[in-house]
Amino acid sequence: MSERLVEIGVGAFVALGLAALLVLALQVSGLTELRQPPGYEVTATFDNVGGLREKAPVSMAGVHVGRVESIALDPETHQARVTLRIERGYDSIPADSTAAIYTSGLLGEQYVGIEPGWEQATLAAGDRFTETQSAVVLERLIGQFMTQMQD
Repeated sequence: MSERLVEIGVGAFVALGLAALLVLALQVSGLTELRQPPGYEVTATFDNVGGLREKAPVSMAGVHVGRVESIALDPETHQARVTLRIERGYDSIPADSTAAIYTSGLLGEQYVGIEPGWEQATLAAGDRFTETQSAVVLERLIGQFMTQMQD
């Protein structure tokens, strides 16, 4: 009887461990958001998005204000069109703000950072960032450095 209780206890422990791993995997992948949070969408065009991914964070002054909704190639300008979902409560972003792609850490994930402007008018649903700064691609920097070293 006690051997049976030990087996049940071990089974329960393994089941809890697997459940914890599943929750951790969902948190890391960003799949836990089954519905979109309320907010509004704005777009930004970049020459190069580097390794930016959908669901990447959007931050302003280090504060999480939204997520990257989608990334697509604009067939007319041949630039990357990035749609950002800004969460409710952050509706006072100045209209002349700048969107830039940054990397957290030396080789970390990429995110969109918003540098606020000074206009009184604010971004609204469907608006577009007029000023953007593309991602810094490490391979391109290394290539430029190597060609300068050869000169």
